Amino acid sequence: MADTQDEGRTPPEPTDDLVTTSHTLTTGSGKLDYTATTGRLVVRKEVLTDGAFDGHLPKAEVFLTAYTLDDADAATRPVTFAFNGGPGSASVWLHLGLFGPRRAVCGDAGSLEPPPYRLVDNPESLLEHSDLVFIDPVGTGYSRATKSEKPADYHGFGADIESVGEVIRLWTTRNGRWLSPKFVAGESYGTTRAGGLAQHLQQRHGMYLNGLILISAVLDFASLDFTTGNDLPYVTFLPTYAALAHYHGLHGDRPLADVLADAEEFAGRDYPWALAQGSRLSEQDRAATVARFAALTGLAEDYVDRVDMRVEHVRFYTELLRNRRQVVGRLDGRFTGWDPDYGREHWEDDPSFTALRGAYTAALNHYVRAELEYPNDLPYETLSEAAAEGWSYKEFENSHVTVTDKLGAAMRANPHLKVHVASGYHDGATPYFATEHVLAHLQLPAGLRSNIEVAYYEAGHMMYVHEPSRLKQSNDIAAFIRAAANR
Repeated sequence: MADTQDEGRTPPEPTDDLVTTSHTLTTGSGKLDYTATTGRLVVRKEVLTDGAFDGHLPKAEVFLTAYTLDDADAATRPVTFAFNGGPGSASVWLHLGLFGPRRAVCGDAGSLEPPPYRLVDNPESLLEHSDLVFIDPVGTGYSRATKSEKPADYHGFGADIESVGEVIRLWTTRNGRWLSPKFVAGESYGTTRAGGLAQHLQQRHGMYLNGLILISAVLDFASLDFTTGNDLPYVTFLPTYAALAHYHGLHGDRPLADVLADAEEFAGRDYPWALAQGSRLSEQDRAATVARFAALTGLAEDYVDRVDMRVEHVRFYTELLRNRRQVVGRLDGRFTGWDPDYGREHWEDDPSFTALRGAYTAALNHYVRAELEYPNDLPYETLSEAAAEGWSYKEFENSHVTVTDKLGAAMRANPHLKVHVASGYHDGATPYFATEHVLAHLQLPAGLRSNIEVAYYEAGHMMYVHEPSRLKQSNDIAAFIRAAANR
């Protein structure tokens, strides 16, 4: 029989369940003693009822992992807030792939690590140069809306920026870090979030950042959304198509740099001109355009002609190696996979994502319990389909999604804000040429354009799964942090 004394009682309010542990990491510069703080932070919101203050009510429990160097001077020690994208992705990829003191070993294209996978020290961790706070937005990782709150209320452009911004403000305030150099790092949709956060933190909380780290950037969706009447993505994806054709041996022994130079020249002038002509394009010019597109991308001229010189990206990933009965990855086109039907123009799964997900998920679930000593029986959502499928862009009704206006405004208001952009040549989700196009159109005075630096890697979306790229990227971002900290 149920205990009737408990009936009608109000459940207790959620509280922070943070756990701290001490660790040591050996880097090339020596030993780092650091503290890890892991768990869920309760995010509250001021509530007004009929115009009267009704308290700070709990709205969500946000999972984070923070690494702080022991005995460091908070006034000079940078702190970097990091997250991934999706939308609907947890921060596990940047956490255990690039920045964190421990790293998941998953292998690379053509040499994947077998289960049950491994977790190793990361001597190149950004922790040597900055404290780190990894944030899982609501609905990802262990982060959840509180009882009586709707998860969908957090699954949208504006609400997501507000909740992540509140976590950054709260952590900064509680840890006495308002005078520390501050950075925000995002990957993929996380760069969309980061661009919006730069302005939001300034306007809502008066928090001015030292730098943004944008990995596999998407700041303006018009550059990669294949929609009727929008020819821009067909242009911006072309150099990536050429890079993938080169990787899979369709350009012989030509250097990648030469192939990309040809593709960028074509995509920068002749190809968009040809698309803009529509039915006015002469047969001779059409034939020349088709032939050059086919030569650069490794596709058959007949195929290029049949799709009206406009090759949507998933169609390309299924067409490129069709004669080998293989498909190539979207997140990283160096990866190949098999499909049950080679007659269609989409695949069952992105082979690059399915190749990497298991290693990161296993590593995280082991790590938080066995090493960070944080117990939680909820499933850790590396990528929440519910969040991704229901994501709201209501702020952009009748318009395309962009944060270029917000990033531009943040940089104009804070001329000390530096931006580091990392792009992979084989990234078929957020192509590097699209990023270049968007950056070139940011509304910035000439004097602020030098605040943006761009680094390139011969890998894909998560370029750090490629070991040479991981080592180079770690050095590149460390140098950026040191220079942008202004101390």
